[in-house]
Amino acid sequence: MTEALDKLLVLLDLEPIEENIFRGNSPKEERQRVFGGQVAGQALVAAGRTVERQGGTLANAGVGGVPPGARAGAQTTVHSLHAYFLRPGDPTIPILYEVDRIRDGRSFTTRRVVAIQHGQAIFNLSASFHVAEEGIEHQTVQIGDDVPPAESLPTLRELLDPVWDRVPEWYGTRPIDIRYVEGEPWILRNEKHPPRQRMWIRADGALPDDPLVHACVVAYASDMSLLDTALMPHGLTWSDPGVMGASLDHAMWFHRPFRADEWLLYVQESPTMSGARALSQGRIFASDGRLVVTVVQEGLLRTSTR
Repeated sequence: MTEALDKLLVLLDLEPIEENIFRGNSPKEERQRVFGGQVAGQALVAAGRTVERQGGTLANAGVGGVPPGARAGAQTTVHSLHAYFLRPGDPTIPILYEVDRIRDGRSFTTRRVVAIQHGQAIFNLSASFHVAEEGIEHQTVQIGDDVPPAESLPTLRELLDPVWDRVPEWYGTRPIDIRYVEGEPWILRNEKHPPRQRMWIRADGALPDDPLVHACVVAYASDMSLLDTALMPHGLTWSDPGVMGASLDHAMWFHRPFRADEWLLYVQESPTMSGARALSQGRIFASDGRLVVTVVQEGLLRTSTR
């Protein structure tokens, strides 16, 4: 496990300070605000810590017992989250996460989490957990035959080597191993490109077997590059003068089991932007082609250069 991944797992290991209240910290990085993926991951940890993890037990099966299609002892895992970024987070102080136990049902458990700093809400998340069930399946989207294996692609460090002295430490040293399918990352491109990019991602080291940890790591990683896609057709990067962006809301649906320490293909596109708001969409596939996660985000994107 790399040092960066070890630090991420420490960030996700929230401190319980009262019933339904947890405290999280931020890394000591030179950022003006807390990274949105960090807050989303920590909020999901807080929600998951209050959920009975074994479905179909007397603890949460309700009067009706085991839900249809589920077996006793089936795992309860997150299947969706919807979040709003309300205020910039202050990276110099801890974040408090207050969990509201909205519902404990036979098949579904719902939690609401509010992240608080300086007495104000900075982030709001609703998450739903589902007892694993058997059912019919289909999938209409595929990876495609033009995607090379992750191991055949250069690392982010290798791509950034020519400009390494100008790369912020938090960007170049990450807990997520990223391999860009199209070659150079958007930050090195000085020309306009279609608003679509593909990359292989995985945790930069082995993770525990807990499915909640894997979901939280992917939630963290999902916010690292999604809004970047909206800049590509304009030939802009975040380092350009007058360019400012921030996540406004973030939604994820977890379709099938996966491991975040195994290669996942993250396909991203931005179908529209107007009114200084960009919509970006992402599909995350396991290396065997299964669609495991869908992501949708709207972000604020202001520029005085165009």
